[in-house]
Amino acid sequence: MDKLKQLESFVSVATRGSLTAAARAEGVAPAIMGRRLDALEGRLGVKLLVRTTRRISLTHEGSAFLEDCQRLLVDVANAEASVSAGGVKASGHLRITAPAGFGRRHVAPLIPRFREAHADVTISLNLSDRVVDLAGEGFDCAVRVGDMPDSSLVSVRMADNRRMCVAAPDYLKRHGTPQHPTELARFDCLTLSSDASQTRGWAFRVPRNARGRQHESVLTDAQVDGDYEVIHLKPGGPLDCSDGQVLHDWCIKGYGIAWRSIWEVEAEIAAGQLVPLLQDFDAPPNGIYAVFPQRKHLPLRMRLWIDFLKHNYAQPEFWAGVPTERR
Repeated sequence: MDKLKQLESFVSVATRGSLTAAARAEGVAPAIMGRRLDALEGRLGVKLLVRTTRRISLTHEGSAFLEDCQRLLVDVANAEASVSAGGVKASGHLRITAPAGFGRRHVAPLIPRFREAHADVTISLNLSDRVVDLAGEGFDCAVRVGDMPDSSLVSVRMADNRRMCVAAPDYLKRHGTPQHPTELARFDCLTLSSDASQTRGWAFRVPRNARGRQHESVLTDAQVDGDYEVIHLKPGGPLDCSDGQVLHDWCIKGYGIAWRSIWEVEAEIAAGQLVPLLQDFDAPPNGIYAVFPQRKHLPLRMRLWIDFLKHNYAQPEFWAGVPTERR
């Protein structure tokens, strides 16, 4: 029990950014929260938080541990609900939001199936590529793709999101095939316009000190990852668009090279319409997350929805478009 309380206190302080705010939410003195954090760091033998009189920030280890703790606490709540709810049925209304492209393919088809098992739950789905303010706009849960910024929201990682460069065979026949990421500067690259996402550019993993110096004008930054570094490039081209589906269509028609998530291009690669490029340099995956406001007790409908997403997204056949077993 003490260990669980320490984890809960750590998550509360980390997401609220303040000992005082976390203590106020639980109804205890800030000194008690401080002692719990001290005990947790002492037990783990690692510094999780940097505390000053002005602010609290996560260390590198603390950021990684926070995500694990949030997932663990959700799992504990789900386990308790599975035995304590007994014959209680989920009911009420769920408001869910997701990115437009991903939501159409991998959220919307699941919602009718979820209702088959939980007929007393009604659901509204909002598809939007803007970052929705969950609490401010009254949403219960968001499905988000990509790196998660520091936030007071709880995020549960559901699956990996791999990204890769692709092009149509006809384009490669006419223009050749890049052998290294920095060669992209001489190709037509189909990019999201500046008011869209991917602000850091396209990510690649290359051996340290061997990224190549040619065309480094497209290099924006690099992060060390062991014997490799993750570089971010901003290649250009004659066409850009704020809509990912348009880039997808242009790529299939042979207008250039695009950097897309595997869930967007898997079917076209299998059909031979697109060819994966630079696979030796694929960046580490980011994540697909369920995100929801910090709450002490999640409604049963929310716990069941998150468990339903986790179950489906954990199945390889789901991403291949094969119906998975209903649950």
